[in-house]
Order: sequence, then C-alpha cells, then structure tokens
Amino acid sequence: MGEDERQIRELIRHWVIAVHGGDLETVLAGHAEDIVMFDVPPPYDGVRGIEAYQRTWPPFFDWQASGAKFELVTLEVTAGSEVAFAHALLRCGTPDELAANPDNRLRLTFGLRKESGRWFIAHEHHSFPYE
Repeated sequence: MGEDERQIRELIRHWVIAVHGGDLETVLAGHAEDIVMFDVPPPYDGVRGIEAYQRTWPPFFDWQASGAKFELVTLEVTAGSEVAFAHALLRCGTPDELAANPDNRLRLTFGLRKESGRWFIAHEHHSFPYE
C-alpha cells in the first residue's frame, strides 16, 4: 500500500468514526470547500458546497444518537498522484433495522483530490440498495 492510499484510508476511517460520534468538526475537516454530495434523502439534485454539506448532518446526528450504528465493513481505495476514488460498505441502521435485515449495507463512493500535498473529499455518494 502506497502512502497516498494509506492517507486516504485514514481520512475515511476518521470520517466514519466522527460521523458515528456526532463530531461535526472532524466530519467536515477532510472535505473540499466545493464538496458535492448525493445522499439518500433529498435534495434530489445533491448538496453543493461545504456550508450546505454541514447543514445535512445535525438531523443525521439526532437519529444516530438514538442508538443507530455507522460502522465500516469494507473500504477499497484507488489513488493516483492528484485524484483518487474509494468505495465502502457500512452497517448503518438502528438495532431493530439491522436485526430485521442484517445484510443491508450503506454504499458510499468518494472522489478525492490532492491540494497542497493533502487529500480532500470532493465528492460523496451515499445509497442503500433498492428493496
């Protein structure tokens, strides 16, 4: 594993831990100012910019505080010298939801770019399988 891949894995793992813990500052820290996110809930045309991205998290953190899980299962990274992508599967749900459907996974895709020697998440896409 190269240094870029290691840095990206660390960035995403820290992000997952921060999301699970409701740590907004750390959730935002590794993101580009012009982040674009396509998420499970609306808006249907995505969230654009760090301020809009920031506003999406408080409702999720409220739900998360009810005892929901947000746990990394798999993470794959492909890194070039200035751009990279990663995809991950997470267990995401309340204990009842996970008990009812233990194989369900949140699917995440990340687009990253390197700026001044540091990796930033420039795109996130979140989805659940259609049931």
